[in-house]
Amino acid sequence: MTDTGEHKTSKTLEKESPEENAGRGGTSRRGGGDPGARGRTTIADGVVEKIAGLAARDVVGVHAMGGGLARTFGAVRDRVPGSGAKSVTRGVKAEVGEVQTALDLEIVVEYGVSISDVARAVRENVVTAVERMAGLEVVEVNIAVSDVKLPDDEDDEQPRLQ
Repeated sequence: MTDTGEHKTSKTLEKESPEENAGRGGTSRRGGGDPGARGRTTIADGVVEKIAGLAARDVVGVHAMGGGLARTFGAVRDRVPGSGAKSVTRGVKAEVGEVQTALDLEIVVEYGVSISDVARAVRENVVTAVERMAGLEVVEVNIAVSDVKLPDDEDDEQPRLQ
């Protein structure tokens, strides 16, 4: 998303002397108030998806993000030279409004961890990160656990440092 508002000035700016202002009995408020409230900020869905993806991956017990097919294609793409870093948005979908956002995450958990505890921790971490960084209210974080990483499964991604 981009900010496409038009910025036109339709009146001439004039400076008043303190005497002219004092004659009206008022105090001059230049610029119309809080400078931080002038203009509009829009945040793209992809920005929120990156923040949420990184926050979810930080939770112990999350092995990977995305479903089986997405992870397979992602692992192949990650091995191609020059393809850049792993996609941090894999397994994350955000719907961003002006002041609120909703997120859908698809995760793979490590075998032996409590799925409900991991899901709760992911929700808390994602909500905290998105609200702090983007200033958006997170109305929901839906989590789909698509797989469990067994200890003897071949790893299609690099091992995580914990």
